[in-house]
Amino acid sequence: MYDLIIHNGQIVSTSHVSSPDTWIGIQDEKIVCIQAGPLPHDASKRYIDAKGAYITPGGIDTHVHLQQLQVAPGDDTGDTFESGTRSAIAGGTTTIIAFANQQRHDKSLYPLVEEYHRRASKDGTWCDYGFHVILTNPTKAILDEEIPVLFEKEGISSIKVYMTYEARRVGDRDMLEIMLRTRKLGMTLMIHAENDDMVQLVIDHLRDNDLTEPHHHAIARTPLAEAEATNRAICLSNLVSSPILIVHVSSSAAMSRIRTAQNDLQPIFAETCPQYLLMLADAMRSSGHGGCGCSHSAEEKAEDDGFEGAKLICSPPLRESKDDLDAVWKGMINGTVTTFSSDHCPSAFDHPKGKKKGLESGKADFTKVPNGLPGVETRLPLLMTYGVEKERITVQRFVEVTSTQPAHLYGLQHRKGSIAPGMDADIVIWFPNGTIQEEISNDKLHHSIDYTPFEGFQATNWPR
Repeated sequence: MYDLIIHNGQIVSTSHVSSPDTWIGIQDEKIVCIQAGPLPHDASKRYIDAKGAYITPGGIDTHVHLQQLQVAPGDDTGDTFESGTRSAIAGGTTTIIAFANQQRHDKSLYPLVEEYHRRASKDGTWCDYGFHVILTNPTKAILDEEIPVLFEKEGISSIKVYMTYEARRVGDRDMLEIMLRTRKLGMTLMIHAENDDMVQLVIDHLRDNDLTEPHHHAIARTPLAEAEATNRAICLSNLVSSPILIVHVSSSAAMSRIRTAQNDLQPIFAETCPQYLLMLADAMRSSGHGGCGCSHSAEEKAEDDGFEGAKLICSPPLRESKDDLDAVWKGMINGTVTTFSSDHCPSAFDHPKGKKKGLESGKADFTKVPNGLPGVETRLPLLMTYGVEKERITVQRFVEVTSTQPAHLYGLQHRKGSIAPGMDADIVIWFPNGTIQEEISNDKLHHSIDYTPFEGFQATNWPR
């Protein structure tokens, strides 16, 4: 007797799409049987007809920011673990990995991880979760004593470092020391690659010339800053033979450098996000509808106070050239991109401590706007719509970058990332191709944020 049988769908792996007569038997939240042919008689308590649609492994979003500690009490206008994971499940993501963020004054990681577990358990979560550790103060005691314990006993398999932001960035020597430890333990090292000095120089000149509207954020964080930092991170990696993952790759130059390293058989991996496939910086000059190409009334445009573009402020920023967008798609198609994440890092828009913090002086200042976009719920539907159903990528590649390869990168492959006997029954059933056509609208989403950057984008499929 199975708890559940799923039948009449196309089960997708990284290399194969099954015939619809294949059925999945589930018991005690595990997949116990996958078999083609007739269903066993009266063999399950529950039955789901997939109606010929794709059946994919549950999405794994390995880049999600929820309730991070650097935000002062009362200033956090983003998602909680409860609302963020609710939104994830509604978009087909069954596992997230969030960040436990070390601050400069933190002497130990143990209380930090304990606090994030407390935050996650306070109101409950709707899906499975894990943690990365963001290192900003990598002392010898933390590197030599605490990181191995967190890896071996807590299951934390990844570290993130920043090459930008004054409060977070680590220097090259510290990064090399971290690389030596992650290589020894087999952990994934995630790197936010932007040259902070280049960024700050441009910001200072923009301020001197009174150029602080939201769309100037894209100018401040130039693709050159991403390209230089990406190249430097790869050079550091080569010195100590350490694998690294460059996160949220957004530009042609950075993607090209990563591809060159991969062609030389260097262990360099790349992550990208929906915003770098679908939006350009010009959308930040408009009414803030995400650059969806929709027509909006004169009244809507007249009501725009010039600050709507702040909704789209994230780092790296949306790029100005279509060549960058095309290069990211090329990386998605040719295998340069290893994993596809949301970088869900939301702040409310219409709130004085959210995005509108950039108006607190009475004039728009993009440097004071919290960085980040909501996107954990729309990640899978957008890639299914604009990747698979527009025939840019295969559905097998979709599964590879949204589930299977993320599971391998973060040590989850024994439980998640594929539909196979013995794996967790984390399963997404889609609508049959061609049965839905609707616009994404924030009032249909399940996060606690008052906007989506993808408002008005078409969705031709959604997890059901």
